[in-house]
Amino acid sequence: MSAYAWMWVAIVAAGVLSFATKLAGHSVPESWLENPRVHRIAAFVTVSLLSALVAVQTFASGRTLVIDARLAAVAVAAVLLWRRAPFIVVVAVAAGVAAGLRALGWG
Repeated sequence: MSAYAWMWVAIVAAGVLSFATKLAGHSVPESWLENPRVHRIAAFVTVSLLSALVAVQTFASGRTLVIDARLAAVAVAAVLLWRRAPFIVVVAVAAGVAAGLRALGWG
């Protein structure tokens, strides 16, 4: 088989796997999902995945670790969130900090 055919086999297999995963999720008994422990674990998994995404996007550039304007922007956003600022303000100020630092030549 050619590389092109193998690519289509992989695409179809990924689609079938995705459908099977969704079907398995719908087949789980509802009593399992109502368990408070499952709710707690689901909340922790969500927070940990989001934290990992923020860390990777803040400190990584390709395969290297970088400290640049993104770190300052995330730090400003964290302080504003801690002070309970509205989310749109947090995003705007953090973007402004990153843009300002990059305009000054850092990052």
